Amino acid sequence: MNNFRPHLALLTCNVIWAMDYPFYNMVLGKYVAPMAMISASLIVTALLSLVPLLWQKPEKIESRDIRVMFGAALLMGVLRKTLLMFGLSRTSPIDGSIIDTIVPLLVLILSVAMGMDRFSKLKVAGLILGMGGAAAVVLTGDTASHEHSQLVGNLMIFLCACSTAVYMVWIKKLISKYRITTVLRWVYCLAAVMALPFGAREIVHTDFAAMDTKIALAALFVLVVPTYLPNLMLNYALKFVPATVTSIYTYLQPVLAIALSVALGLDKLHLDTALFAVVIFVGIGLVLRSYRKTATTATMVHGHFK
Repeated sequence: MNNFRPHLALLTCNVIWAMDYPFYNMVLGKYVAPMAMISASLIVTALLSLVPLLWQKPEKIESRDIRVMFGAALLMGVLRKTLLMFGLSRTSPIDGSIIDTIVPLLVLILSVAMGMDRFSKLKVAGLILGMGGAAAVVLTGDTASHEHSQLVGNLMIFLCACSTAVYMVWIKKLISKYRITTVLRWVYCLAAVMALPFGAREIVHTDFAAMDTKIALAALFVLVVPTYLPNLMLNYALKFVPATVTSIYTYLQPVLAIALSVALGLDKLHLDTALFAVVIFVGIGLVLRSYRKTATTATMVHGHFK
């Protein structure tokens, strides 16, 4: 049961994040300025992160770790949010969700660079396929046939994936040292303070009266749901599951995001995009298979193969 819970948490948070893409696309730029949504969502998340203090005593943070908290807040709270919001306001929800699936491959590169992992033939083959597919999806934003996408938006989503990968590798030691609620409270309270001066004006000037019920519900969802709860589950899973395996779950997002986007009439799936997505999935599959192969070999060597 304990081994199942981290995977259930990963599944749940990725389902929620998949819903981000079409709902953000409905709201951003047309009804709410990206910077207003960034600041407002971080404020809501910061307030939610204070709730566990009702039953938990504040945890003391070592002074050297406070700098890491500031870095995490800037990276995951401000930078990732900014790139995601501005990126989704300038690209299609389908392209955005597919590009974001390269997180596992970026985590692999970082893990190898930091000496936490190493390349194998399968990993290199998967990396080449996955990154090639992602590059192709990014570049389709510059073609006339993809009217809902822009190259600059696709590039922002790519950089958003990069910041997510860095966070997943970098923060793992910190969440092993402190409670998850403590880490998230520091990260999102600091991020809210950083972002508020840049988004306060846009929040005040948001025309709430222009939103119909559907848009208001979509705005409320992306304001409250996708940040604190999924990140709580992600950080919980990172305590028990390797960062590379954790990131594999991101490839569930485009499948759900595509289904929602098409169902809501926000976008349509192009054949070339679907083919590039398959290439990315094959690449991720090869990387995942390499870990299974390594685990099987190690088990056989130690005489525990079943």
